[in-house]
Amino acid sequence: MNWDDARVFLAVCRESTLRGAARVLGVDQATVGRRINALEKSLSATLFLRTSEGYALTAVGEAALHSVEKMERSALDLERQIQGLDDRLTGIVRVSTTDSLAIDFLIPAIASLHGKHPDVRVQLDASTQILSLAKREADIAVRNTRPDNPDLIARRIARWPVGLFASQAYIERHGSPEPGGLFDGHDLVVYQPYLQTHKDLTLVSEPLGRGRIVAALSSSLLVRRAIAAGLGIGEIPVCTGERDGLVRLWPQRVRPLPYDVWLVTHADLRHTARVRAVIEEIVTAFAGTGE
Repeated sequence: MNWDDARVFLAVCRESTLRGAARVLGVDQATVGRRINALEKSLSATLFLRTSEGYALTAVGEAALHSVEKMERSALDLERQIQGLDDRLTGIVRVSTTDSLAIDFLIPAIASLHGKHPDVRVQLDASTQILSLAKREADIAVRNTRPDNPDLIARRIARWPVGLFASQAYIERHGSPEPGGLFDGHDLVVYQPYLQTHKDLTLVSEPLGRGRIVAALSSSLLVRRAIAAGLGIGEIPVCTGERDGLVRLWPQRVRPLPYDVWLVTHADLRHTARVRAVIEEIVTAFAGTGE
């Protein structure tokens, strides 16, 4: 099996449909179907069961998958090692981060980079989905969680206390909550994943027992925007709350866990010139914000 066939096989395994695999590979659906049929013919084996819900691996296909995944790892290792020796300040660097960090820090960093190295192009993915650096879905990640993969190099570039904020308009309408009052009579906005993972949700260690959760939002940027719009009180990094011109409540209180920002890249890519140039601009963008 050659690597091109292996890529098609993996795409169908992961997407379960020809259409999904075609989208990932950037080819048409008929091409994927022909390649799979040709692959099965060359191996004299049926790799997939065609069902109404998509393509499902047979026992032979399951065995093939393990070997093909090894091929993928070897191909990615080779690509990373070669690119790690590249000293040209040209080409694409893929960066993954959150929408909030992208707007406040990554876009200014890219603008600065472009002024110095116009042939380096940054492909920025801003979402809550964590892309895999090991699979070359991204070259650099800027996130608030540290990875545990030993092949990745992680550097903490900021540590921010997390405080309680509201807009001036909200304070004028509802006043400030009393510490210890469990947010009695107040509207609250929260980060949706916290609702799913924390049974006893708090904001800066204050239980929400008497407050009204009026919005649960899927990203930190949405939480910031909801607070700024006067929708309710929320918990965000002090750095971003001050940047947005919001009113900090109970300034003596912070969330027990600070908001850490980690810059992560693969060990094989950290010496690539264009990747190193992007990293330098990102680090500079965060400098002085709290480390």
